[in-house]
Amino acid sequence: MTLAPIRVGIVGLGQIARAAHLDACARAADVELAAICDRAPDLLADARRRYPDAVPYAEYDAMLGDPSVDAVIVATADQFHVALAARALGAGKHVFVEKPMGVAVEECEELRSRAVACGQVLQVGFMKRFDPAIQFGSDFIVRELGTILAMRAWYCDSTFRYTMTDNLQPPPLVSAAALRPDGDPKAKRSTYYLLAHGSHLVDTARYLAGEIEAVRARRLVHGDAHCWFVETRMASGALGHLELTVPLRGDFEEGFRIYGEHGSVFGRVYLPWFHRASEVECFSARDGVYRRPLGADAHTYRRQIEGFAGAICGSPGVGADADDGVANIRALTAIARSVESDGWVEVSAVTGGP
Repeated sequence: MTLAPIRVGIVGLGQIARAAHLDACARAADVELAAICDRAPDLLADARRRYPDAVPYAEYDAMLGDPSVDAVIVATADQFHVALAARALGAGKHVFVEKPMGVAVEECEELRSRAVACGQVLQVGFMKRFDPAIQFGSDFIVRELGTILAMRAWYCDSTFRYTMTDNLQPPPLVSAAALRPDGDPKAKRSTYYLLAHGSHLVDTARYLAGEIEAVRARRLVHGDAHCWFVETRMASGALGHLELTVPLRGDFEEGFRIYGEHGSVFGRVYLPWFHRASEVECFSARDGVYRRPLGADAHTYRRQIEGFAGAICGSPGVGADADDGVANIRALTAIARSVESDGWVEVSAVTGGP
C-alpha cells in the first residue's frame, strides 16, 4: 500500500491501549509503532518493556514534536479525547481517536471543523465496521435489500464480561499516577454506559441502516442493571429499535436484524477480544438463497488501524470519520434527552452531551 510505513504514536497507555491498540499497531501491515506516551511512569515502563522499539515519551508535546511520527492514536479517558486530538491536528499529525469522539456535541463539531481546516485524516474507533462479516452484511444490504423496512439492534453486556476478557487481555494495570478527569465520570453509570457501550450500538445501526433522525427512549434502572429501549425514526423512513442492557444476567449478546423489500440480514456479534467474525446470514428473495460469510480474518482492531493508514494514503475505506463521530454523539445525547423528557427528540436539534 505504501512506500514507507505510517509511523504511529499512541497517547494513553491504559487498558484499551494495552489490550487493543499497541498490539494492533505491532501487527498491522504498512504501520509502525513509533512512539508511546503516558505521564504515568509505570504504564510507560510496561509498554516500553513489551514494545522496546517504540520511543517512550512522558510529555505529549514532546511526542507531537517528533517529526518521524505521522499519526497519533488518542486512547485516553473520553473527557480528554477532543483536546488531545486537536493538539495533534495542530501539530500536523493525522488522528485516530478511540470512541466516543468526545463527550459533548459542540466539542465534537469543533474538532471536526479543525480537522477539515487542517486537511488531516481524523477517524473514530468504531472497530465493528471492520468485522468482515458485518462488512459483507452492509454490502449485501446496499446491493440486494432495496428499501429498508425495519432495523433492530441490541447490545447486552454481561455480568461475566470481565471473567471472559481477563482470559484474553493483558492483566489490568491500574496506575495511581494516571491522569484522570475531574470528579468520577464512571460514577454516573447511565452516562458512562451510553458512551462506552451505546456508542457501538448506535454506530452499528447507522452503518447498516443509515441515519437516525429522531428517537424516543425509555430507561429502567434496577440495582446495578441499566436497560434502554429506544424507538428510532430512520432517515430512510424505516422503523427502528435499539436495546442496550448493562449488565445482562447471562452471556454477552450483541446483534442486529435488517428487513428489506427483497430480503433480510441477521447478525450475531461476539466480543472483539476473541477476534472472531460475527455470524451474519443474508437472505435474498431474488434467488431464495441464504449467504453466510466465513470472515476468517477478524482482528478488527488491527484491520481498523490498517484502514486508518489506508485513509492517510488516500485509499477509500469503511472507517468512521469525523461526521460519523459527531452523528454518534448527537444520537447518544438525543437518547439521554428523550429519557428525561419521555418523548420524541430530533437528533439534529440536540446540544450538550449525554
